[in-house]
Amino acid sequence: MTKPLILQVGSFNGHAPADGELAERYEVLEYWKASDKVAFLREHANRIEVVATTANFGCSTEMIAALPKLRAICTWGVGYDKIDLESAATRKILVSNTPDILNDCVADIAWGLLLACARNIGWGDRFVRENHWENKTDYLPHGARVSGKKLGIVGLGRIGEAIARRGLGFDMQVSYHNRNARADVPYTYQPSLLELARDSDFLVLATVGGAGTKHLINEEIMRALGPDGRLINIARGSVIDEPAMVHLLASGELGGAGLDVFEDEPRVPDQLKTLSSVVLMPHVASATHETRRAMTDCVLENLHSFFTQGKIVTPII
Repeated sequence: MTKPLILQVGSFNGHAPADGELAERYEVLEYWKASDKVAFLREHANRIEVVATTANFGCSTEMIAALPKLRAICTWGVGYDKIDLESAATRKILVSNTPDILNDCVADIAWGLLLACARNIGWGDRFVRENHWENKTDYLPHGARVSGKKLGIVGLGRIGEAIARRGLGFDMQVSYHNRNARADVPYTYQPSLLELARDSDFLVLATVGGAGTKHLINEEIMRALGPDGRLINIARGSVIDEPAMVHLLASGELGGAGLDVFEDEPRVPDQLKTLSSVVLMPHVASATHETRRAMTDCVLENLHSFFTQGKIVTPII
């Protein structure tokens, strides 16, 4: 039996079995391996109805324009800022992601970064490994209490809600900033992002990426958070003005940061690596066995549903 054909934009290497499982079920055109990608698309354009991609690779305006028979885009991941949704909507192309599956694991990493940043956990680990404790050659500075403090969340979507619920367990005062207030949550709405930063001990970013939120967290916002405030980012690196953040952290005008995402991944500013007030992770908020398995299953389910029923299970549009 002939397998349905898909264009796979990039490897699903965030879950080792995924590429093999796609190849078992589908005839896979491996776009990322093509030496001349323009020629590759031109050669196969009239055969491609479905694109499988990831949040990191997306599906660009140019790719959509090059595929006249494209009917569906299925992405592995929750982010879709690298997919041209406007072009897809204009052509009535279905687009799916893997929502909800990631919420708890991403919220857990946000809290891991928050606690590590506040209580100097990464610094303390290095302190012990380098024998400063045993040899009494240095001292570990005091951290900051988390319980009872003020938690500000930028973007109270599914992941933001999961972060907020954890804050209640720490007896925190939880506030949030969205485009609009929500009537279905008990948290305090702050229409001014600047005021939210001024009134927060910890500011956690859980908003979408893309042009609309680029450098949303600028120097003014970070100065408002202040020398005792800590910035946590599990959203997208583009949401923060990274050079301004590095400057404020280095000068002590921003108290600390816990970062899972960066503006030019995988490149991380060298100065960030030298700062003990900063905790760094390599964009792995969803990287648990359970979540990555579920993400792959969701993509496979969307592909199967499209090829058998002409619809997708978790549509963005």
